[in-house]
Amino acid sequence: MANQYIVFVLDGQRYAMHLSAVDRVVRMVHITPLSSAPDILLGVVDVGGRIVPVIDVRQRFNLPKRDLSLSDRLIFARTERRSVALVADAVTDVVECSEHSLVPADHIVRGLKHIEGIIRCEDGLILIHDLDTFLSLDEEQSLDLALGTS
Repeated sequence: MANQYIVFVLDGQRYAMHLSAVDRVVRMVHITPLSSAPDILLGVVDVGGRIVPVIDVRQRFNLPKRDLSLSDRLIFARTERRSVALVADAVTDVVECSEHSLVPADHIVRGLKHIEGIIRCEDGLILIHDLDTFLSLDEEQSLDLALGTS
């Protein structure tokens, strides 16, 4: 059975996450900053009356900081604990991948953070993002305090 992944781009590198975790993808909207939030948080957006934290994926992957653009995309997804929005330069595709095309992260480098594995494609590699390990426990707690949900 094939797994489905949504593919997004940051600085020319392709990343993916399980399609089943994604609610929707939208064009960039205004993000309201929160002064007491952890550094990984860009701010929050209002989605149909729900306040959703916006995560700085670029910072998590040690990519250079850049200003947000109207052409950027927000990927609304669910972790085991909360809904989040991730900023991507672009969302390019949904791919199906069989188990033999996947390489688990531990087969490459033990203890690789935030990456679940790699998809081998004819045109290169796609890093599979592990959304459930994206926020540390301290960041989760800081986020809860900033959002008033603790």
